[in-house]
Amino acid sequence: MHFTIFSGYVVIKGRPCKIIDMSTSKTGKHGHAKVHLVATDIFTGKKLEDICPSTHNMDVPNVKRDEYTLINIDDNHLNLMTSDGAEKNDVKVPEGELGDKIKADFDEGKELIVSIIAAMGEEQAISYKEAPKGS
Repeated sequence: MHFTIFSGYVVIKGRPCKIIDMSTSKTGKHGHAKVHLVATDIFTGKKLEDICPSTHNMDVPNVKRDEYTLINIDDNHLNLMTSDGAEKNDVKVPEGELGDKIKADFDEGKELIVSIIAAMGEEQAISYKEAPKGS
């Protein structure tokens, strides 16, 4: 359980989540203390909860965050470039306000750096910023 606390991420109901609250109950007459986890799905933002014995191991997702330069938007997918020049074209434009802002700023000719979070075979754009001038 200590690693879960350290990393801040846990798998609940098969989904990669960021822990937002954690509490423990006292040891009951039948054995182990229970841990109550409240977390949000890192891709959907949906709140999930889990209760498990404190002695049980929890799965911890390998969450990776990378930044890419946006070079085009094609068929609702972001055409991205890594720092070493490789292309990445398999991330969809995010839905909602973030996706609308990315499209609007890109259409205005701004050079954008997009942050992509990846875990358990899924990837999603989670934020972006304008590239520093002269880069």
